[in-house]
Amino acid sequence: MSTATLAPLHATFKRLHHFSHLASIAGWDQAAMMPAKGNESRAAAMAELQVLMHQTLTDPALPAQFEAAAKANLSDTDQASLAEMRRDWAMANRLPQDLVEAQSLAAARCEHAWRTQRKANDWVGFARNLSEVVKLARQEAHMLADATGVTPYEALMDKFEPGMRESTITALFGEVKTWLPGLITQVMERQQHETVVAAIGPFPVERQRALGVDVMGLLGFDFEGGRLDISTHPFCGGVPQDVRITTRYSEATFAPSLSGIIHETGHARYEQRLPRDTLHLPVGRARSMGVHESQSLSFEMQLARSPAFLQLIAPLVKRHLGDQPAFDADNLARLFTRVHRGFIRVDADELTYPAHVILRFEIERALIDSEIEVDDIPALWTEKMREYLGVDAAGNYENGCMQDIHWPSGMFGYFPSYTLGAMYAAQYFATIRKLHPDLDARIAAGDLSPVMNWLDANIWSQASRWSTDALITRATGEPLNALYFRQHLVGRYLNA
Repeated sequence: MSTATLAPLHATFKRLHHFSHLASIAGWDQAAMMPAKGNESRAAAMAELQVLMHQTLTDPALPAQFEAAAKANLSDTDQASLAEMRRDWAMANRLPQDLVEAQSLAAARCEHAWRTQRKANDWVGFARNLSEVVKLARQEAHMLADATGVTPYEALMDKFEPGMRESTITALFGEVKTWLPGLITQVMERQQHETVVAAIGPFPVERQRALGVDVMGLLGFDFEGGRLDISTHPFCGGVPQDVRITTRYSEATFAPSLSGIIHETGHARYEQRLPRDTLHLPVGRARSMGVHESQSLSFEMQLARSPAFLQLIAPLVKRHLGDQPAFDADNLARLFTRVHRGFIRVDADELTYPAHVILRFEIERALIDSEIEVDDIPALWTEKMREYLGVDAAGNYENGCMQDIHWPSGMFGYFPSYTLGAMYAAQYFATIRKLHPDLDARIAAGDLSPVMNWLDANIWSQASRWSTDALITRATGEPLNALYFRQHLVGRYLNA
């Protein structure tokens, strides 16, 4: 009975899945391969596709289909699936078609111009485009908030973190701010007394890429179902059957590109291991962006910055980049755990990274709530960078408030996902270590199965079957507990 009752809804969401597939690949091409003069026509095509998807989700026939399904004798799994479909349907019906189209066009134009404006440190030009993106984001936020009874910023955050409350994030980040600055200072003072051999470049791009591909293989990336390319800002896109990841290279240093590849491979493994029988349904998608970031940060921070993993890949680094003292395992471990106060979020170490996220959260929340305007961002950015990281970012827009793709793309409410992801990842690994006390020895020997099998069973295969709280509780025995994150940082950087 349930199969027949859900069949019309499944047909609709399968169609949406196919549209989303095309949008994802077109978006990857736009960022990685498309020539500059193709942007206007691509933006128009992408906006048209977004309108088509919106029309599909606002089809007048859907309410009756949802009502019929709600009356059916559904299994627990089908009820969870129905709830996820209803969520997508409800969100689409809260927004008018003309706003959806306008947002798509404004974001495409702003993001495309940002690629050159950032390099030119052109805040004035960027601000003009960003102002339109912000105006439309505020409209969306207020429409969603009015319909759901939450704050405007929370309404946008809910797109990425279903069920997460702004008050929860504020409390979590407020608590982190009480101990993080002191810990950063303490660790940096300790590291001043350590001897670290710097890696001597240059490091040709083709050799860095070959190293990255080998590490991707070690981490289980399926190259028959994905690929590695270059873009202005590293990302993971595409679809589970065809995952596209990107990085960026500098011949002066190898660590940022390798870390970026490992980070995006974490995203990719999640996508590649989602259950195939429900890929066309919302319940078959990744649970949230916080959970998604927990996969990338499980790979990049928890696993890849551990001495055991760096011992494992040291021979690969030497094979591709040359045999030099900097690439001895012990020195690699020191290189990849250097703590420094820098400008760039994606290049930050895991200790200073949360400060980068918190300041973005505070700025974008104030922006969506109309407490500040776009022109206020640089001064506020400079103030918070100085306060949280002791870095003077005044006038450095390229490596300051223009560095991320999120705001030009209209992704307000996403940034909290990164630190939530780091917290989830720390909790995962605390659980894995309880199950496998010999974890580090196994990793150093090349056996990554304790990590990969646990993630596969508890996170990847579960998709959106459970709420985020339920997913984390089922996996680790308790809901999110930020204490594990602090314990991890203290253990790695002070007690090791």
